[in-house]
Amino acid sequence: MHQIVKLLPGRHKRAKAGHPWIFSNEIAERDTAMEIDAGTAVTVVGDNGETYGTALFNPYSLVAGRLVDRKTDVAVDGAFFADRLGRALALRNRLFGEPFYRLVHAEADGLPGLVIDRYGDAAVLQLNAAGMDVRRDMIIDALDALVPLNTIVLRNDSPSRLREELSLEVSAARGAADAAVPVRENGATFAASLAQGQKTGWFFDQRENRAFIASLARDAGVIDFYAYGGGFGVQALVAGAAEAVLVDRSAAALESAAESAVRNGVAARCQLVKADAFEEMERRAADDMRYGIVIADPPAFVKSKKDLHRGSRAYRKMVRLAARLVAPGGILFVASCSHNVAPGLFGDLVQKGLSDAHRSGRILRAAGAAPDHPVHPGLPETAYLKSLTLQLD
Repeated sequence: MHQIVKLLPGRHKRAKAGHPWIFSNEIAERDTAMEIDAGTAVTVVGDNGETYGTALFNPYSLVAGRLVDRKTDVAVDGAFFADRLGRALALRNRLFGEPFYRLVHAEADGLPGLVIDRYGDAAVLQLNAAGMDVRRDMIIDALDALVPLNTIVLRNDSPSRLREELSLEVSAARGAADAAVPVRENGATFAASLAQGQKTGWFFDQRENRAFIASLARDAGVIDFYAYGGGFGVQALVAGAAEAVLVDRSAAALESAAESAVRNGVAARCQLVKADAFEEMERRAADDMRYGIVIADPPAFVKSKKDLHRGSRAYRKMVRLAARLVAPGGILFVASCSHNVAPGLFGDLVQKGLSDAHRSGRILRAAGAAPDHPVHPGLPETAYLKSLTLQLD
């Protein structure tokens, strides 16, 4: 039998409605709850006596409970992980023909606090919650039984681990953590650095957005701001773009992009520029430079609610500057991965940025993340990625 975590009077409504998180300020008998070991599986019970399921508990975190099942007393053991990982793998096998994808997307795959990205025979794990961290070996054993892996890298360097009072580290559970691995996406091949790259080494979430932009790229001049490993720009070149300029402030990211351009036979049409995106946008606009496709896919400008005002201004400025570089009839792609920026707000900021640039146009496509990043219906935070593709007059 699990230990019981009781909710305060009237604080059961979100859990009852399907939200998978129990916040620390919703919990009754806090002194008793603080004695529960971090990562312990508990049964969540409302003040009204209703049970809301099994959660992994961390008394030191703002998100104190993460529900893993609506049933009570569920054993979160090897069989549990074999079942959840098996279901996640079956879904990805339906979605993709090659083993390059996000295998586990935390709450949406019933494994809160766990992210697994797969790169063929390599995988990167992020154990972002105590309930997953204490079961690391169990998770790896279950993963081993499902997919053949020569390399397993633990990217336990996410700021979310600090909120769980977990240490930060990057290590290899198997193989070499510092080895670059190939990634195949939309007919192109890239090199991902699993230990040194951002997040887990590659952003699978933009897969379908990259494919759509590439479908518009034939004979176009392309400029890709915040290019990282060249996912947008190199795929546009593979699809027949006349040229592509890749802009990023990271030398390491540009080196990776350059290698990928060579891998795909498009290096002769690829220019790499190490610069701040906003400064480079302003410089090129001042020189009256125009492009058939302009891409701006920045890191999160709003990492917490306190950053919302400043970050919103940054998105609006980004759109204003990027829109000035789009040739008449050309394409502008803009994105936000800030979950604190709601889709409606992002759309408003894009419209204001266009107005500031004295440009008009039409939205061709509004999209989120690729389907290997499913959305939990009760957790809006999992719908973090927003993008708009526009044609400008």
